[in-house]
Amino acid sequence: MSIGLVFALAGAALAAATSGMGSAYGVGVAGQAAAGACTDNPDLFSKTLILQLLPGTQGIYGLLIAFICLSQIGIMGGGADTAMSLGTGLLYFAACLPVIIVEPISAMHQGRTSVACIAMVSKKEETFGKSMIFPAMVETYAILALLISILAIFGVSGLAA
Repeated sequence: MSIGLVFALAGAALAAATSGMGSAYGVGVAGQAAAGACTDNPDLFSKTLILQLLPGTQGIYGLLIAFICLSQIGIMGGGADTAMSLGTGLLYFAACLPVIIVEPISAMHQGRTSVACIAMVSKKEETFGKSMIFPAMVETYAILALLISILAIFGVSGLAA
C-alpha cells in the first residue's frame, strides 16, 4: 500500500469521524434541552425533536464525503490505486479538509443554537417557525464546506485520470 493511499484514506476517515463527533455533541446538548422542555410541557416533543435533529446533518455530510472519497480512490467497488502517488493522496486529504474542519464546529454551534431555540419555544410555543431559522443559518456554512469538498474530490479525480 502506498503512502498516498494512506493519506487519502485518512482524509475520508477524518471527514466521517470529526463530523460525527460534532453532530453527536450538537444533538446531545439539544436533546438535553429538549428533555427539560418536555418535562414541563410534553406537548412540545415533536417541535423540540426537530430542533434537536438539526445538528445531526453535519455527521451525514461527513459520511457522504467519506463515501465519495472512498469511491473515487477505488476502495468501494474494488480496484484501489495501491500505487497512488503521495501528491495525489495529499490532494484527496486536502479535499476533505473543509468537511474535517467546518462540520464539527458547525454542528457544535448549531447544537447550542438549537438549545436556545428550544428555550424560546418552551416559553412561547408559537415561535417555533421562527426558531428554526437560527440553527438553519449555522447549517449554511456546513453546506458550503460540503460543496467545496465535493468539488475538490472530483477535481482531484480529474487530475489523477
